[in-house]
Amino acid sequence: MPFRYFVKHLLMPPGVLILLLVLAWWWRRSRPRLAAGCFALGVGGFWLMSLPVMVQWGAGLLEREAPLARDEWATLAQRADAIVVLGAGRERGDLAWGSDQPTGVALERERYAARLAKASGLPILTSGGLHYGTPPTEAKLMADSLHDDFGVAVRWQEGRSRTTWENATFSAEVLLPEGIKRVVVVTQAWHMPRAVWSFQKAGFEVVPAPVGFLSVDNAEPLGGWMPEFKAIWRSGQLLNEAAGQVGYWLFYR
Repeated sequence: MPFRYFVKHLLMPPGVLILLLVLAWWWRRSRPRLAAGCFALGVGGFWLMSLPVMVQWGAGLLEREAPLARDEWATLAQRADAIVVLGAGRERGDLAWGSDQPTGVALERERYAARLAKASGLPILTSGGLHYGTPPTEAKLMADSLHDDFGVAVRWQEGRSRTTWENATFSAEVLLPEGIKRVVVVTQAWHMPRAVWSFQKAGFEVVPAPVGFLSVDNAEPLGGWMPEFKAIWRSGQLLNEAAGQVGYWLFYR
């Protein structure tokens, strides 16, 4: 896992952009034209990633599932048998809490799932494994948070998965034996197409419940053409998802 983690972060932005800048410095005398090209790509890549308007445009390409209308929440039990919330990492050893906590993205998913569960009465499964072998699982962190922060009990925890494909595969091992084949999947809007595809491959009928849309009007000064640090993180998430979709199409079709 550490090697896979290293390679992934080296080949994906911002790691690859930093590598280009290092190469530009290294070749500045021996290969000045190549160095200039690496420098332009590195700086240009960082600039594009820092623009909210690029985040909005990139998200628009990935966010292909429509949001659930508010008037659909109460009738979800007619279309599904359970809600599945996908993990989104964790914050390590938060001193305010004295323990690991779900990330802000995970909390966004939990909040939406809690609203859907209260409106529909559907039971919840949380899905997410260990973070590099260190307990507790993401599934447990989310289950505890859903109970303590949102007043919703979680019926099942799937605590082995490390990828979206495994989210679907291991959730199927929990739910299908109980006759649950129709699920509401809660995850980020830009991640939803890959999640829907994975759960359908695992044997489920899927009702998408995307949250956290980034393709909406960014409401930033100058239309989002001014660099912003938060946009770099969001751009990284979108690029990682685009790479994930290509990888799943190549290896799991």
